[in-house]
Amino acid sequence: MTDQEIREVVVGELRPHDAPIVLVEYDPEWPVLFAREARRIREVLGERVLQLEHVGSTSVPGLIAKNILDILLAVAESSDEPSYVPDLEKAGYRLTVREPEWHQHRLFKGPDTNINLHVFTKGSSEIERTLLLRDWLRENPENRKLYAETKKKLAAHKMALRTELRRKIYHNRSNALTRASLDVRLEKPESPSCGGLRLQPGKATTILGLVAETAWLS
Repeated sequence: MTDQEIREVVVGELRPHDAPIVLVEYDPEWPVLFAREARRIREVLGERVLQLEHVGSTSVPGLIAKNILDILLAVAESSDEPSYVPDLEKAGYRLTVREPEWHQHRLFKGPDTNINLHVFTKGSSEIERTLLLRDWLRENPENRKLYAETKKKLAAHKMALRTELRRKIYHNRSNALTRASLDVRLEKPESPSCGGLRLQPGKATTILGLVAETAWLS
């Protein structure tokens, strides 16, 4: 994103994104923290919570990550802020990003734990892509290893992970991500499901593409 595009979606103070990227080893406390956060969100929103998932690198056992939990919340309509934003704010959550042009995405920071709470409308295609990538990385050690190695290389150069990962995927087809097993096509009806989600025949879906599309995760 350009500086102008960032200014247009950020709610409140615009902070620089040039801080060093710190990756840590997988922490078994992360799912515990997610469970605590999930309980709080459900207590605040009740039946308005249509789906709540731990996503991003901290949701994949054994994967290195930034020490920030990504949580995905699906509501009836994420653009209908009055239906959920005030209650979340009363509970200490802070709306920091509003992206009407991108799946009506909203991003909140948590009251105490370092989280990114991503809000989408139930049924958004971004939800399916995000869960598919998470479940694929959970179930495929080689892909998980490649994903981790790429993150380490980018962090070592102090690049913004999501920006550089997207650039590499779309503009540098010779890099390791395009050569290795992240580029997986499932084209047969009997293709195995991935965490309850199934890649549909004929869609020519690639894990590489999923990585690109979900580069907003921590």
